[in-house]
Amino acid sequence: MITKSILITVTFYICFLSESQTIFSVKYPNQADLKVFVVRHPNQADLLVYKVKYKNQAVKNEGKWYFTEYSNLALKKIYFVKYPNLADLKIFFVKHPNQAGWKKFKKNKFLQ
Repeated sequence: MITKSILITVTFYICFLSESQTIFSVKYPNQADLKVFVVRHPNQADLLVYKVKYKNQAVKNEGKWYFTEYSNLALKKIYFVKYPNLADLKIFFVKHPNQAGWKKFKKNKFLQ
């Protein structure tokens, strides 16, 4: 009985982590899962991103990112590139959480 409850708890935790948008910014491109470019205007972005303060606010793949200080806690490791043609994903940081979301939904595969 204890083993079954532990299994359920672990499964729930894994599911929760897989939906969380926990991000770690790496120093070198070869460490990254994804290369990101920050655009100047929201209409140039694939994804509008809102930085949240707490990990539990960054659920699902809807543009709310929690930046962690530890790479092993991140769902994705990203590298910020200097030029848009080097990026897998173009983002724009928004000021309000209700502004976050995909502009080009076909690119959401990068964060799944």
